[in-house]
Amino acid sequence: MTALALSVGDPSGIGPEIAVAAFLAREAVALPAFYLLADPALIASRASHLGVSVPIVETTPAQAAQVFAHALPIVPLAAHFIDTPGLPDPANAAGTIEAIDRAVAACLGGEAAAVVTCPIAKKPLYDAGFRFPGHTEYLAYLAARHSGVEVMPVMMLAGPDLRTVPVTIHIALAEVPKALTSELIVATARITAADLASRFGIASPRLAIAGLNPHAGEGGSMGLEDERIVRPAVDILRAEGIDAFGPLPADTLFHIRARAGYDVALCMYHDQALIPAKALAFDEAVNVTLGLPFIRTSPDHGTAFDIAGKGIARPDSLIAALKLARRLADTDKEAAAA
Repeated sequence: MTALALSVGDPSGIGPEIAVAAFLAREAVALPAFYLLADPALIASRASHLGVSVPIVETTPAQAAQVFAHALPIVPLAAHFIDTPGLPDPANAAGTIEAIDRAVAACLGGEAAAVVTCPIAKKPLYDAGFRFPGHTEYLAYLAARHSGVEVMPVMMLAGPDLRTVPVTIHIALAEVPKALTSELIVATARITAADLASRFGIASPRLAIAGLNPHAGEGGSMGLEDERIVRPAVDILRAEGIDAFGPLPADTLFHIRARAGYDVALCMYHDQALIPAKALAFDEAVNVTLGLPFIRTSPDHGTAFDIAGKGIARPDSLIAALKLARRLADTDKEAAAA
């Protein structure tokens, strides 16, 4: 069985230590085999700094699954890292990007079952010349470069009791009404429905579509976007046979009885989707990128520079991301063989 490829993320954040913590918990939580793309010297240094004993073996993707039973498999990077917990450094940008590049290449080449990514920080990457808005957009670029076909990545937060998708993501709230279109909602919903069917094994996904305005606009008395943009998108999706319904008031969309009626909630902006997902399962929610030709998951949190190197970072979300990546990879493989 091929292992999962885990990129270390920003080495000044908590990525190195949650990777080590997840590995050390592997038997207790029945963790699937993964290998870490990192600078072995930094991982050893961080473990020593935290007073943690972890066996490390430098390996190849092909050998990682066998190594995982007795040691943390690390596929070494060409770049080396500066170990400064809590102090991001643009000098580490090359290695951060190399880890992502090689994880994706291994997955597309069949050497890894899925890509799992520890958190990155944008500013040190920007300071080093990185020109992509974020992690997800860069993954889409790598996928398009490989296939020659442009892809549209879709962010989904998946927890035990709720899945949410933001239609617009990292833009100012004031810009959301300008960016939101029926076409964008429809495209996001199509990708979401397709991946829920093919990778999550949900034959007929139910998509709850949130309104943009309070009370979903209340018939136009609190904004016209829901009637002019959201509702036409829902009509198009239903005409295509997708089980979508809305626009629905967001303030009543996430309680326990409402959640029983859908498989995913499509939300109109970032916080509308991420606040309920993280409130319900902050330590268990997983960021899944839909629409890619490979599986990618990550923890639902950031680099946490404020606690890096203090030994208090919890690996729960990374463990959940690794487990979900394995499950999706297995489902994908079964679907391809059918």
